[in-house]
Amino acid sequence: MKIRLGVFFGGKSVEHEVSVITALQACRSLDTNKYDIIPIYITKNTEFYIGENIGKIEAYKNIPALLKESSRVIPVGNNGTVELLHYPVKKFGNNVAAVIDVALPAVHGTNVEDGALQGYLQTLGIPYAGCDVISSAVGMDKYVMKCVFADNGIPVLPGTVINIKEFTHEKDAVIEKIESRTTYPVIVKPVNLGSSVGIRKAKDRAGLVDALDYAFTFAVKVLVENAITELKEINCSVLGDYESAEASECEEPIANDEILSFQDKYVGGTKSSGGKSGMASLKRKIPADITPEQREEVRTLAVKAFKALGCSGVSRIDFMLDRSTGKIYLNEINTIPGSLAFYLWEPVGVKYGALLDRLIELAFKRERENKAISFSFDTNILETASFGGSKGSKGSKG
Repeated sequence: MKIRLGVFFGGKSVEHEVSVITALQACRSLDTNKYDIIPIYITKNTEFYIGENIGKIEAYKNIPALLKESSRVIPVGNNGTVELLHYPVKKFGNNVAAVIDVALPAVHGTNVEDGALQGYLQTLGIPYAGCDVISSAVGMDKYVMKCVFADNGIPVLPGTVINIKEFTHEKDAVIEKIESRTTYPVIVKPVNLGSSVGIRKAKDRAGLVDALDYAFTFAVKVLVENAITELKEINCSVLGDYESAEASECEEPIANDEILSFQDKYVGGTKSSGGKSGMASLKRKIPADITPEQREEVRTLAVKAFKALGCSGVSRIDFMLDRSTGKIYLNEINTIPGSLAFYLWEPVGVKYGALLDRLIELAFKRERENKAISFSFDTNILETASFGGSKGSKGSKG
């Protein structure tokens, strides 16, 4: 019997469109002899849709038209599976549009990759691939992530977090705080976004104010850290879980400017279909132009970071190499990387289909482990509970 696999994508995120590409790439590479694939599109209003054309990339040129010909559904947990029920509910006939056994989140950014969707799937009681709620949440917050890595002896650059209220009401004090902790140039980035959205480099105070204004249009908290002027970016993927994890080949992304931009990542490459879109279209060197010693250091740190956060599935860890000193710093982790980082695994002999199989195997493994844990505690507390009378805490009138 085939595994009924729900591939979730989209959502209320600035990386919504990137998620569509990642998900539909995965759908094209899944083994249809093993899986009944149900693409599940989440709109920017957090509505769920399935349908004949939901899995076709061409249909997303006109999303309103796509939704009109598709079916809105509501996921409902049912004894270890999830039923996708028609919404609005039909008065007559079967309301179950589809049933899934396991979920593959192929989402990016806030409200979906940050533990929100993972928590929803966990509440529904269905196995899901990738990181769990806590590792997803920590992996999305660049400052919290940095603190966890530093606590585990992983080299990171120090950073300063600023919230929008501070900046709005105490702008001069905020600028002085940043300047007391850093030296120009600095990088300013939203604390919880990916795909290089909202990031700018500032070379002086005027540039810093401009970069903060820009970043705060995308998030309520931003991170400011020193920029490495002689920078080489190195990325590495990790596959596995807390028990066993391995590193992929390393890549060196090629930027058109000082900062690797959204355009560099998703728009600047070839427009051909399948595995040649999304993050796979980025200009890059694989393997990266680094020494064997640097390659080993990056791969070792990547696995260490993956395990420090308790990750599962496939992640991509991005590093910064300071060419002036030779030092390597961890920049950030992407718990659901663009294109699921398949292009980093093919050079070490792992085909995309095999990578997806492994993600689903790990989802079922975690579910088996969770079933061995007790989530209840026998107690008679409700038998003796009372709020002091029928009127609640105020008690009855005497």
